[in-house]
Amino acid sequence: MSRRRGYVFVISSPSGGGKTTVVDRLRRTTRKLARSISVTTRVPRQGEHDGEEYRFVTPAAFARLRRTGRLLEWARVHGACYGTPKQPLIRTLAQGRDVLLNIDVQGARQVRRALGKRAVLIFLLPPSMKRLRQRLIQRRTETAAALRQRLTAARREIACAAWYDYRVVNDRLEQAVTDVKQIIHQHRQELEPTGRRRRPIGTRAGRTA
Repeated sequence: MSRRRGYVFVISSPSGGGKTTVVDRLRRTTRKLARSISVTTRVPRQGEHDGEEYRFVTPAAFARLRRTGRLLEWARVHGACYGTPKQPLIRTLAQGRDVLLNIDVQGARQVRRALGKRAVLIFLLPPSMKRLRQRLIQRRTETAAALRQRLTAARREIACAAWYDYRVVNDRLEQAVTDVKQIIHQHRQELEPTGRRRRPIGTRAGRTA
């Protein structure tokens, strides 16, 4: 029997939507879920270390990675560039391991084009725009102008949730993590290489038609 091929589980949400917290919890509590470390041109935030949260590179270094085809996807977000190194991820999938990606909607489109249905797209929705605004204010990292910019971008990104495979409302953290775990588990039930599925596991997360 052929080796099981891994899935890429893509988690997206608008800024303040909680994807970083959900992804961190999934990494700690879900077995055999590999981590992909993105590269970025943005300046490290307080407490971040190179090679842990991100690989921090210069704009020139990022441009070389992009120009030489070494990024699976890349996007410019809020003035900085972010990208996913291609070869480490492809090797991990070939080993039959699943990968969790925390990327925005631009990157999600590129991953879907590159990997087809081996990419499972999950969008974390805020309970409401009012709650999202409150979360951004509580971070105390945004100027008034930056807050308006992020909320405008959030509305555009939320509109893109319609073409994701799954949509999960991140109202209560534990429930959101449970919903995403159920999605991951359901896809892990697939039998390779025939593509036959076991009975799907129920989930409170919404799936697009």
